[in-house]
Amino acid sequence: MNAPKPKDWIMGIAPYVPGKSSGDDGRKLVKLSANENPLGCSPEATAALNEASAFVDRYPDPGSTKLRKAIAAKFGLDPARIICGTGSDDVLHLAANAFSGPGDEVIYVKYGFAVYDIAARRYGGTPVIADDKNYGTDVNAILAKVNDRTRVVFVANPNNPTGTFSSRAEIARLQAELPEHVLLVLDGAYAEYLAADEDDGALELAETRANVLVTRTFSKIHGLAAERIGWGYASADIIDAMNRIRLPFNVTTAGQEAALAALAADDFVATSRAHNAKWRQWLSDEINALGNHGLRIVPSHTNFLLVLFEGKITAEQVNAALMEKGYAVRWLPGQGLVNGLRMTVGTEEETRGLAEALREILTVSD
Repeated sequence: MNAPKPKDWIMGIAPYVPGKSSGDDGRKLVKLSANENPLGCSPEATAALNEASAFVDRYPDPGSTKLRKAIAAKFGLDPARIICGTGSDDVLHLAANAFSGPGDEVIYVKYGFAVYDIAARRYGGTPVIADDKNYGTDVNAILAKVNDRTRVVFVANPNNPTGTFSSRAEIARLQAELPEHVLLVLDGAYAEYLAADEDDGALELAETRANVLVTRTFSKIHGLAAERIGWGYASADIIDAMNRIRLPFNVTTAGQEAALAALAADDFVATSRAHNAKWRQWLSDEINALGNHGLRIVPSHTNFLLVLFEGKITAEQVNAALMEKGYAVRWLPGQGLVNGLRMTVGTEEETRGLAEALREILTVSD
């Protein structure tokens, strides 16, 4: 019997593999594999979620009007040029859908976010990978890949899964040297973890340049990963095109209300940022103190560390051993990081426990 056949490019997609939260035997693990906020979300966001549960029988505001106005007020933006989505992943897919298709090319950096490849292929585009520079974005390598078929360039800054950061000058240079027909998508999912002097100027570029889209999320520092709320900012023409294909009622009422509350919870964001900076540095110091085991940490500007295993023991072996000890981190062979483990900064207890488990594993391997 003949059956419907999917498009060839759909079958070329490697499905996204989320971070593990349980072992193969179903045992619950300490989840340090998905870069979630170990402090949860703010009390105000929790209260907003609870209150919104009284309105589950009504469709949400399809335009996320109040949320867009609040985001605009927070960052000094035009609310008409903001689009909201079910996580920033949704906004990334909308960008690829609106501006690329069969015969077009979509560029992203080696060791870039896995969703970029999926978004490119989903609409028939051809993904093009630019070489990295020390596990980070190489502007020259990206520009060397640009041609008449290029339609979209994805750059995460800071980068996931490596934690690297590109300066304001490098991002501005990339935009200035891209042809006007190429959409530059600057994914700022981890922007809130940056120090004040590390702003890459992405929102300013989106404000003044016709080919820049900036995306942000409430899933990371705001701790609303389960609610799937993201947003993007770009020129009116870009946002208009994306809104034409955006699903109606894409952000739930609870999600919109929680995001509104989270946006105003400055103290919680500051506490989360300080916690992350302290325990990221502590974990880095502990790993560096483990001695001559061939471990190397990629300098991070996010809420995780990418640890490279370049000695006798492999990342795959350590990943399995950590799961045996009850910890889930992220091994990333599908993104070319066979020798790397991405480790989310957890609570104090979780982070100390992870360091101790890693120390025991390496001691046994000697």
